Amino acid sequence: MLKFGFIVFVLVAATSVAAGTLTIRDADTIVIDGTPVRLNGADAPELQTRAGKSARRWMVNFLAGKSVSCDLNGERTYDRWVGVCYADGQDIGAAVIAAGHTLDCMRYSDGRYKHLETPAARARLHRARYC
Repeated sequence: MLKFGFIVFVLVAATSVAAGTLTIRDADTIVIDGTPVRLNGADAPELQTRAGKSARRWMVNFLAGKSVSCDLNGERTYDRWVGVCYADGQDIGAAVIAAGHTLDCMRYSDGRYKHLETPAARARLHRARYC
């Protein structure tokens, strides 16, 4: 019984989704065919801030016309699945951090994106306490 439960978890963790319809909530959450996905390791500013609106606008422009897919890790946060997403093969979390619109959330990324943070983003953006 325990082995079966583990096998089910692995199958869920290996789930991926690809975009038919894509909506951008903010710079760290996208919705693919009705499935909300939190970008694993990206810490975006809140949408009600100027930085949050700018980051969302960048994300909309960056993803326009691209093929988007996500590898979900089986975790959930609020209503969102958590995963690493790609636009035409490029890691979206890495791109938005390198563009200076978000910071690395080391608690979830294990520092995967830390080297991509810009000095301007570090000076301007506030890192979430949970990161």
